[in-house]
Amino acid sequence: MTDTKGQVIKCKAAVAWEKEKPLTIEDVEVAPPKAGEVRIKVLASGVCHTDAYTLDGHDPEGIFPVILGHEGGGIVESVGEGVTSVKEGDHVIPLYIPQCRECKFCKSPKTNLCSKIRDTQGKGVMPDGTTRFTCKGKEIYHFMGCSTFSQYTVVAEISVAKVEPGSVCAIFGLGAVGLAVAMGCRERGAKRIIGIDLNPNKFEIAKPFGCTEFLNPNDHSKPIQEVLINMTDGGCDYTFECIGNVNVMRAALEACHKGWGQSVIIGVAAAGKEISTRPFQLVTGRVWKGTAFGGWKSRDSVPVLVEDYMNKKIMIDEFITYTKPLDEINTAFELMHQGKALRSVVLLE
Repeated sequence: MTDTKGQVIKCKAAVAWEKEKPLTIEDVEVAPPKAGEVRIKVLASGVCHTDAYTLDGHDPEGIFPVILGHEGGGIVESVGEGVTSVKEGDHVIPLYIPQCRECKFCKSPKTNLCSKIRDTQGKGVMPDGTTRFTCKGKEIYHFMGCSTFSQYTVVAEISVAKVEPGSVCAIFGLGAVGLAVAMGCRERGAKRIIGIDLNPNKFEIAKPFGCTEFLNPNDHSKPIQEVLINMTDGGCDYTFECIGNVNVMRAALEACHKGWGQSVIIGVAAAGKEISTRPFQLVTGRVWKGTAFGGWKSRDSVPVLVEDYMNKKIMIDEFITYTKPLDEINTAFELMHQGKALRSVVLLE
């Protein structure tokens, strides 16, 4: 990789030129990393609803043209001036929530929401306000500080977690599956954890040991809250909403057990959407909260989670339904929308 150090790299990437249009595979130029930055050869990336959320025009911060992707892993190709935490050849995972270890959020044990580069990341640029991608003479924006739908990407040093060689494959589901699972596992004493998912035709209630029951969301004679409460003797200890549907967010809260049930919002709803419930649901002891990246301090925690995966303490492989080459990335999105894929992985090598 030293042959490309300091040089512009030409590679393949899936570019979103505009919203509500398929991605196109393009030859892009990736500039060398500047001070405090890392250029990564991306090996693989998960395809997530969050990518589709932006591509479909629901993201208020969505900006085009852009290279999407935020669940990837790869190998450091080169580093910019002042980078000390990783070096060429290290296996790494780009992080859509950084950890600078300096801001008040990083110093607080109460949150993982680092604020160091939040403003520029939300604008699709690097911390200095510029991009590292160009295609056909046009600047291409970054996505969530990662842009893993490119064979090479540039990220901030504070947005990189170093992992053991050979373990990068662990990230295929960590971004949305593994971190959510790990978050649920670390909640104290949960006995009834039921994830709720929704597709255009049915509710899917994922129960322990893979059992599944389907409900038609249009069948008002059988609300999902009522079914879950009956299934769990009064409601769930914990529920997690992962798809950004405000109606499911309400259902997840109201399916919690009174007195101690907690409902955690993971999914990001479309711009302008609001959540609602009867105040009595909260007065009677339920807790409604949100989380990003599972609440983990990213650079500190992701290597530990990867180690747990390697030691078979966290299930990840079981959630990967398909692997696709980069030129079939639009098929991966279609499989997700059709409800045929829990998680698809795009191989970029």
